[in-house]
Amino acid sequence: MKRFIGFVTKEFYHIFRDKRTMFILFGMPIAQIMLFGFAITNEINKVTIAILDLSKDAETQQIITTINASKYFDIKQEISNENEIENVFKKGKIKAVLVFENHFIKNLETKKQAKVQVITDATDPNIANTITNYVNAILQNYAQKINENQLPPFSIQTQTQLYYNPELKSVFNFVPGVMTVILMLVSAMMTSISITREKELGTMEVLLVSPLKPFQVIIGKVFPYIFLSIINATVIVLLGYFVFKMPIVGSVFLVAFESILFIITALSLGILISTLANSQQTAMMFSLFALMLPVIILSGFIFPISSMPLPLQIISNIIPAKWFIIIIKAVLLKGASFEVIWKETAILIGMTAFFIFLSTKKYKKRLE
Repeated sequence: MKRFIGFVTKEFYHIFRDKRTMFILFGMPIAQIMLFGFAITNEINKVTIAILDLSKDAETQQIITTINASKYFDIKQEISNENEIENVFKKGKIKAVLVFENHFIKNLETKKQAKVQVITDATDPNIANTITNYVNAILQNYAQKINENQLPPFSIQTQTQLYYNPELKSVFNFVPGVMTVILMLVSAMMTSISITREKELGTMEVLLVSPLKPFQVIIGKVFPYIFLSIINATVIVLLGYFVFKMPIVGSVFLVAFESILFIITALSLGILISTLANSQQTAMMFSLFALMLPVIILSGFIFPISSMPLPLQIISNIIPAKWFIIIIKAVLLKGASFEVIWKETAILIGMTAFFIFLSTKKYKKRLE
């Protein structure tokens, strides 16, 4: 028994001495429960909306103030005519536009009812439905307040219009999201494991002293994954189009360009991970924790970023997948041109350059 206790004590000592094991045992569960607890929500919070007030009377201004005072909506823009709605949605920042009909207060007084049109960006059906329900609830509460001593009562009716996905098909949201996840995992995780395997087996040093230059070695290692990722992206888009009837509204060439850019970004991240990891197991764990969970949770693929706490919203900005999902939805479903998505494209290019810079710096230290 003393030998057994000594053996168990030794195992505990080895576990506590290994910082990576301690991080996996305690750090990852804590980080995951905090991430899931704060990020996973079906509610909306401070969703950005725009207002088109054709009446501009005291009643509509009071309703707009009430909506803006709620915790659910943040009025970011007021537009002057219906022709601006399409451009507002294409930019991707506005999720809904509320249109107050002309002569709102006059209709309310004479006809005892007035209309508010709720136009939503339905590329994410869940958010579109939630926005409509919340707006309707706020308008009904407002109607109850003004009807306390009113007979017959006033009625504020909502009319719903769905842009880009009138049938509310969830596949329109999942195809771009799944495409992003697969490209990130295939490009980044498989690249990091492939290069780390060479280091672990000791063959990387052999490659480095070969006639090939170091950058040729790296390009040779990642080129097959570029090719395979392009095939994956093509298959996903074709399946979405032919099987699930997802429209391709924008330029196919722009979709291809942005997909290749994202693949290169993911590959550069995978190369960076490979310079930090010394074994395939470490590369795998780091990739799963640093890539898979953030891509699914913090990219806006499933859960709205605007509803997350501010620290998570800030962290989401360093997730390449967030920007690619914005780009691919804007081009595929909304027909956006490069002028609309140039900022997101520039961010991906900047991230790629940053990852390559860090990888090169770390790589040079390794050679020294």
